[in-house]
Amino acid sequence: MSARTVIVTRPLAQASSLAEKITAMGHKVVVFPLLEISALPDQAALKAALNKLTSYAMVAFVGPNAIDAAFNHLRQWPDGVSIAILGEGSLKALAVHGVTEENTPIFRPQDAARSDSETLLEAMDLGVLRGKRVLIIRGETGRELLGDALRSAGADVTQVAAYRRTMPVLDYKAQQHLTSLIETRNDWIVTSSEALRNLRQMVASIAGEEGVAKLQRQRFVVSHVRIAENAQNIGLINVTCNGSGDERLLAAIQSYT
Repeated sequence: MSARTVIVTRPLAQASSLAEKITAMGHKVVVFPLLEISALPDQAALKAALNKLTSYAMVAFVGPNAIDAAFNHLRQWPDGVSIAILGEGSLKALAVHGVTEENTPIFRPQDAARSDSETLLEAMDLGVLRGKRVLIIRGETGRELLGDALRSAGADVTQVAAYRRTMPVLDYKAQQHLTSLIETRNDWIVTSSEALRNLRQMVASIAGEEGVAKLQRQRFVVSHVRIAENAQNIGLINVTCNGSGDERLLAAIQSYT
């Protein structure tokens, strides 16, 4: 078994479950979030869209944070409104709120290695949505591919922001912690390209190019081929992509010796 530390970089609210599973496997774990999730100061647009849920044929949630933000304002999911999601994390987030594939039509990618808008679109019958209203609930920023594709298919698309993603501001103690983490070779779990970019920026600002060189020698487990491509583009050498979902991430960690 690896003696290296496993660094879980998910936002704090979503890191504990994965960290507990890795600890149970016998590994030392450090939670070091590379993204901070916060509520939008103005929730009016989100609330207005949620008040008219039954007018939509489908609601697409872009990530677990969008689901949690929406259900802060919902008692239950209305009958007859299907859901589209991108990955296993979103499926679990829906289940926490009582929404499952047994009680609600849920469209999601079938390829665990590519849980993204492209594979979600492949899993959907776009013809059925022609002339229908579709709501996309997402963060303040993100790719426009899903909305553009649905509009091209003839759907009437409304897009609303539900939360904000920002790069954590590191105080002196956190800077020292990050510096110590890259001094030895560890295993980093990264499930977002934005988080990966934040990590490189943090390291470069704290430790310069020497720190970046140390970062490039770390070992990374990522959840999507696009993240793997971005990792390679910034010079990361040792990158494993097993697909989305905790089970696949854990399998990748367990395979290390």
